Amino acid sequence: MGERSPATGDPLLSVSALRTHIETDRGTVRAVDGVSFEVDRGEAVCLVGESGSGKSVTCESLTGLVPQPPAEIVGGDITFDGVDLRADDADLRSIRGDRIGHVFQNPQHALDPVYSVGEQLIEAITAHGDAGGRAARERAVDLLRRVGIPRAEVRIDDYPHEFSGGMAQRVALAIALAGDPDLLIADEPTTAVDVTVQARLIELLRDLLDDGMALLLITHDLRVVASLADRVLVLFGGTIVERGPVGEVFENPAHPYTQALFDSYDGFGRLPDRPSRHDLPTDGCRFRPECPHAVEACADGAQPPFYPVDGDAAHAASCVYYDDERDRTTVLDADRGVRPVGEVDDDD
Repeated sequence: MGERSPATGDPLLSVSALRTHIETDRGTVRAVDGVSFEVDRGEAVCLVGESGSGKSVTCESLTGLVPQPPAEIVGGDITFDGVDLRADDADLRSIRGDRIGHVFQNPQHALDPVYSVGEQLIEAITAHGDAGGRAARERAVDLLRRVGIPRAEVRIDDYPHEFSGGMAQRVALAIALAGDPDLLIADEPTTAVDVTVQARLIELLRDLLDDGMALLLITHDLRVVASLADRVLVLFGGTIVERGPVGEVFENPAHPYTQALFDSYDGFGRLPDRPSRHDLPTDGCRFRPECPHAVEACADGAQPPFYPVDGDAAHAASCVYYDDERDRTTVLDADRGVRPVGEVDDDD
């Protein structure tokens, strides 16, 4: 995508050490475990990772929409344009839906089946703006057209069950855009649409970014990431393991998990033999049981801090391999030895 002018001043969204736990029959799952990142005005940040890595729970925690119980936000700070979203529910409610739009992964659950899509869209427009009556309906039709709904002036009176999954996803996007949000959180907004509509939605999101809207995007489609994202955050086991500009992460994936993720790409949800979230280590690097480069230092303390990749502070990996001061001579798997991340033997 084309480069946008860098943002100035404080970030629009700042997340620090966010932790969300979910109680299950098998015990507590640390669904989000120490996630920290920022999103600037006019910037697109993309969360990638296999199913169950914590992407959706992270985003739903930001807007207070994660189901509580069984989930509970147990720590961390969330600041939006200087407002502490965890301090006051009234502040969060006034911002959510107005200045922060949210598109959910399952649009059929987000749409009320007993009201037409037009009624739901007009309600969002009147709740978050000055338009009412005929003006609100005209804006609703325009929003449906912008997200690619054919014959929008007719389909506006249809009900959610009369729309395909992809069209329902577009309706949900239109509702999220009704308040002209400063930040759009979009969970798989292009997954169920064909390539022609996907291209149209990407163009729409680009235009909104150029107008200053920020985007926090979840997607399994690397083509969408490459088309929209400025920066990429790679999640595994509820924590970020790699972060950096989209070009750097794509051209030089550093963390062993990122490499495995990209190598498996035809849909992140189909990585084979993924461990249960209950079975991940609670100390050290969460990926070390599967990592071909694991060393003893990977089991020490908490998740490794971020180290610059090739001296680039903007591109960093939570991996002890990139710690220039660590001893790389002792390995957990003596047969493999210590190798640069990404190096593969001929017989592997």
